[in-house]
Amino acid sequence: MSDTGPTYRFLGTWRAGRSNWRLQVMSVFSLAVAFVCLASALLVVTNLAAVRDRWSRAGRATVYLRDDASKEDIQALVKALESTHGVKRARFVSREDARNEIVQSGGDDQLAALPVDAFPTSVELAFDDSVDDAGLGVMALKLRALPSVETVETYQRWTERLSSLLRGGVTASLFLAFVVFAAVVSVVASTMRLLLERRRLEVEVLRLVGATSQFVCRPFIVEGALQGASGAAGAILLLGVLYSIVSGRFDRELATLFGVHPSFLPWPTMMLMVSVGGLLGGTTAWLSLRKVVRI
Repeated sequence: MSDTGPTYRFLGTWRAGRSNWRLQVMSVFSLAVAFVCLASALLVVTNLAAVRDRWSRAGRATVYLRDDASKEDIQALVKALESTHGVKRARFVSREDARNEIVQSGGDDQLAALPVDAFPTSVELAFDDSVDDAGLGVMALKLRALPSVETVETYQRWTERLSSLLRGGVTASLFLAFVVFAAVVSVVASTMRLLLERRRLEVEVLRLVGATSQFVCRPFIVEGALQGASGAAGAILLLGVLYSIVSGRFDRELATLFGVHPSFLPWPTMMLMVSVGGLLGGTTAWLSLRKVVRI
């Protein structure tokens, strides 16, 4: 047999697989639906982690002042805070400044329409790395005891709640990962066995002319890998379209509320999903055909 014999046999088997395009399209669609669930959970976890990191690294607090606080008391408080160890900056924010910042940042139009008296006076504090959570809590407790202070917001509750949500999101992502892996194994294994059954005559002919089991299964393994990778890529594409639609409407509101802009899945995560989909699909095809063709 000529040197082109193995290549011809491989391409023949490959073309036979392409003839079952309807079955493969349905398999890729089923895998994409499964991967969408996992990608959605990863997207939520990514943005929750960004918000948590934003608040945990904020290193700041806001001291809200009483309405009857005098200018002398406010100046004395700001001067005392500026000289406090660990405080990098103490900035007094008047009612007018608070309203102007909201208007300039492109925030909610309804908030911008409120009168100046609706905004509180405050002192924004920025801390260096020497102030930990415990030290910040002690400082907030002392500040709340001052007669000119209404309350102190340290944003620690937000960080704790976001951390709890993030842990829940990671747990849900792990659970969905197992569900997706099970779906990939089931869909790819069923598809490969059905394709092998439909092409059993071609496979028997290839075996009679000297094709090895590894050679016969190679196109099926490639198809399984392509199905897994295509399903993951299709899920990312679909999620990207949905993300662009939703983020275009809520990007400004979420940025104003949480201090960060929503972000899509990073490129390493997307590439990892596609790679894992391809590897899982190829491995499943190989394992599902191993006993059938006796590799």
